[in-house]
Amino acid sequence: MNSSELARRAGVTVRALRHYHQVGVLDEPPRSSNGYRQYGVHHLIRVLRIRRLSALGIALEDMPRLLDEHGAEAPAVLDRLDAELAAQIDRLTAQRALIAQLRHLPTTPDLPPELAAYMGTLAGHLSPELEQMDRDQTVLLAHLVGEEGMPHLVGYYEQLSDPALVPQIVAITADFHGLGDETSEAAFDDFVERFVATFAQVVDSLRTDAPDLDLSDAAGLFDEYSESVLNATQQRALALVGERLDGSADDAEAREPA
Repeated sequence: MNSSELARRAGVTVRALRHYHQVGVLDEPPRSSNGYRQYGVHHLIRVLRIRRLSALGIALEDMPRLLDEHGAEAPAVLDRLDAELAAQIDRLTAQRALIAQLRHLPTTPDLPPELAAYMGTLAGHLSPELEQMDRDQTVLLAHLVGEEGMPHLVGYYEQLSDPALVPQIVAITADFHGLGDETSEAAFDDFVERFVATFAQVVDSLRTDAPDLDLSDAAGLFDEYSESVLNATQQRALALVGERLDGSADDAEAREPA
């Protein structure tokens, strides 16, 4: 029989037969005078055995030991396969649990689930542009702090979700969105003062007992992001706010007893 007939009888594709030849699990038969491969019943049996093992999830590279050594390696291969499947089931179970959790959160599933509940607090209160910026920065920050820093970050977002603070955050972010070339210096200075007053306590709390993390790339990444989405006035405001908050932290440390 030719390759097409063998593939039809075995319930595979001709492409699969070629792949079996390439990986060495199926020997290539001699070619007839017309240049076509000619397969026999033993090839069909071999392919049927390959299909059976493949259906169990056994990798092609493991098959020669099972097919050619009369199953002597079967226990070890099956034990390893069973362990891999058990681990896969655990991963899928955890993934389903996470999906069930995300269904009940008031935000998009691309956010870390630990933070999604708190992110939903401001949903609908911000402009679409600011909501997108908030999500983007949250995804980036969560990645940078990693699993080690996530509990501390959750505490920070929990503070920002305080019902007493939310109206102030909404007002501050709305004013921030309105900063631009036409903003007067008086309005600009007033915004910076209100921003620092609103967030100073939360930022100080974030710095307290903060884990020792390598965030050497964080500043550059956030600067690059800000430059891509903010106007010059907004960037200047954030830079000044950062300096003021850093200065407040330095003053607090200087006041601490030695």
